[in-house]
Amino acid sequence: MVTCVNDAMFPGTGAAVVRLLRRLGVDVDFPEAQTCCAQPMVNTGYLDEAVPVVRTFVDAFEGYDAIVTPSGSCAGSVRHQHRLVAQRSGDAGLERAVAATSPRTYELTEFLVDVLGVTDVGAYFPHRVTYHPTCHSLRMLGVGDRPRRLLEDVRGLRLVDLPHAEECCGFGGTFAVKNADTSIAMGSDKARHVRETGAEVLVAGDNSCLMHIGGLLSRGRAGVRVMHLAEILASTEGDAR
Repeated sequence: MVTCVNDAMFPGTGAAVVRLLRRLGVDVDFPEAQTCCAQPMVNTGYLDEAVPVVRTFVDAFEGYDAIVTPSGSCAGSVRHQHRLVAQRSGDAGLERAVAATSPRTYELTEFLVDVLGVTDVGAYFPHRVTYHPTCHSLRMLGVGDRPRRLLEDVRGLRLVDLPHAEECCGFGGTFAVKNADTSIAMGSDKARHVRETGAEVLVAGDNSCLMHIGGLLSRGRAGVRVMHLAEILASTEGDAR
């Protein structure tokens, strides 16, 4: 499940997930009928309008052993919001379909650590890196230290702690539009903490958050790159050469 943001703006992340999973022996398919997870509609209060979107999701991903996505935000939506939408619809068939797909949906690090049972994925990334735990992965999914464990097993990578790491970056989807000043203030705090680490690269599991923080880092000429975790885990020594 590539997610809307990645499909439209960060396709390299989706490609990295496919490369990584195939390297680990996973049979990967990309259902082209997939669209949105419906989170934007649900978060804005349009639950009725979310019904056909959820129906498209379950139709696209029905029958797979696992649905893997490089987004704690979208995985959280599938696991926690789809049930609410299906119940509201009054469609018993949709409720059964959601009950089948929701538990099989994993944020990438959950799938790697819990399902495949690996933390060393054969990655190589010789850079100083700091990690931002995104709100939905941290609070809604409870991914815990899985991303850090994966990063710690990347050869050549120097992982440095991010001050106040668990504070929100201020993106929050439509929050950044409706409450722009607050969003920018929160993002500026996060960008300042990133600069304090001296890291070359800021990594996270959601490109939406990286887009927000990265924009502030770029405007401040911080010289810090932002990268999705999947792209680091997909990197090998051959890529470095």
